[in-house]
Amino acid sequence: MWRGRVLSALLTTLLFAAPAFSYQNETVVNGGTITGTIRYSGPRAQAARLEISKDREACGARPLYDESVIVGKDGGLANVVVSLPDLNQGAPIKPAVVVFDQRGCAYAPHVAVFPAGSTVAIQNSDGILHSIHTESSVNPVIDMAQPGFKKTIRVTIAQPEAIKVTCDAHNWMEGWWYVTSNPYFAVTDAHGHYAINNVPPGGYTARVWQEKLGTQSRHLTVSPGATATADFTFTAAKK
Repeated sequence: MWRGRVLSALLTTLLFAAPAFSYQNETVVNGGTITGTIRYSGPRAQAARLEISKDREACGARPLYDESVIVGKDGGLANVVVSLPDLNQGAPIKPAVVVFDQRGCAYAPHVAVFPAGSTVAIQNSDGILHSIHTESSVNPVIDMAQPGFKKTIRVTIAQPEAIKVTCDAHNWMEGWWYVTSNPYFAVTDAHGHYAINNVPPGGYTARVWQEKLGTQSRHLTVSPGATATADFTFTAAKK
């Protein structure tokens, strides 16, 4: 009986000690690259200007616009996250300190991407009261005021997920934290371009995420020392 109790206790310990995702560090030999462009083919409207309803001296120094869908002149989509969620063995994960600034009553960057276990340094460059609030289903919800004198708040995000960030003091402020399970990710630039380097040779699913347009995925194969191309096109926003 005692053996059964010991085994049960051991299994319980392992269950609660195990992370929600697993990843094995290894040295990558002759890794490849995944590159591509994310485009938008639907009708493009000018980004809506946001209404500044309070703290105009700090928040109204420059016009603020909706950043949820940013399409360049060449049709490229900015701020799209590309990840390889089924890659569970590769270069070591290096948790980072990610600066997420509140500047001019807007979040910079609008989309922050980092591996699980990283620390977010939430900065208040405005010198006024902000109140950061996250919408999370896996990680604990963050809901805290940040007065002007409290320049930096640090929080560690332990589990992978996409987290929406808002400000309870300024209802037009929106941003995102995209937390990955491995170090293989990228966020598109102003032209929709991205690149993921040093990928172990093998077959993977590339997933792209855009906050308004949803997700797409595609299987691809990375050959040793070669470049694989994965382009994606979004056509319409989800209603």
